[in-house]
Amino acid sequence: MAAEMLQFHEMGLDDRLLKAVADLGWSQPTLIQEKAIPLALEGKDILARARTGSGKTAAYAIPVIQRILASKQCVREQDVRALVLVPTKELGQQVQIMMRQLTSYCSRDVRVADISGKADVSTQRPILMEKPDVVVGTPSRVLAHLNAQNLVLHSSLEMMVVDEADLLFSFGFEADLKNLLCHLPKIYQSFLMSATFSEEVQALKELLLHNPVILKLQGSQLPDSSQLQQYTIKCEEEDKFLLIYTLLKLQLVRGKTLMFVGAMDRSYRLKLFLEQFGIPACVLNSELPIQSRCHIITQFNQGFYDIIIATDEQSLASSQTTSGKKKKKSK
Repeated sequence: MAAEMLQFHEMGLDDRLLKAVADLGWSQPTLIQEKAIPLALEGKDILARARTGSGKTAAYAIPVIQRILASKQCVREQDVRALVLVPTKELGQQVQIMMRQLTSYCSRDVRVADISGKADVSTQRPILMEKPDVVVGTPSRVLAHLNAQNLVLHSSLEMMVVDEADLLFSFGFEADLKNLLCHLPKIYQSFLMSATFSEEVQALKELLLHNPVILKLQGSQLPDSSQLQQYTIKCEEEDKFLLIYTLLKLQLVRGKTLMFVGAMDRSYRLKLFLEQFGIPACVLNSELPIQSRCHIITQFNQGFYDIIIATDEQSLASSQTTSGKKKKKSK
């Protein structure tokens, strides 16, 4: 007989945290949350393989917040106690939103700052001077603040999270991450969250973790249909570009975005249209040389572009067939 799932109220969490969890409508923990939270509260280092949509952000956010609340009962000094490293500013924003939702009833005791954006380092300095309990940022941005002495971690840091660890290497943060470690104390609790256990993640495990618990949770590679939201907007052909611009401008669609269009010339028209409004985008199709395609993907991953406009391969084939027929007729 299978053991019953451990519930949030059985994990010894602060009442304010439990109330926030209830407000979010979480009736029970996901698999990664059930396994990781109790281990994290015991102070263990954790390496977890978990896909997007599995609830992994809360799996580390809840124990981080719980430990800070517990430490505030005996230590009143305000300091940075937790660092969350993310590969992109979009993920940084998501982590901050999740943290703030979970601290809605204890926001005075647990303050969260996201420094992953593109704002100037000097602009973010006042935020860090207030010594938020949790700092969220990309390795390069955190390192910049450490070098500028806007952020000091060697005496106060208790927990570090590396979210999407495999992507940090893909996005070229390896050197920044290793340089950042020189600014950290010798002892702190670490969490590594990754969709894959690549060689780079294994190397990072040796560098950051001490006798970690390894969670290789089984699960589908993609969220099931109950976790997906789909919307359809019917509009006139001439209104489509303007509608796309409106969705982007109002941030109803945000973060890394993949757009599909029905024809190659339309993809370039959409790119030019968006760039007129200061929205950079790149075009991807099979007509481009392989080196160009790889370069575009690299730039997309590194944050030069947040939007890829892709052409449906079927439409490419049909357009080629049509052009071939026209050539035959012209002979």
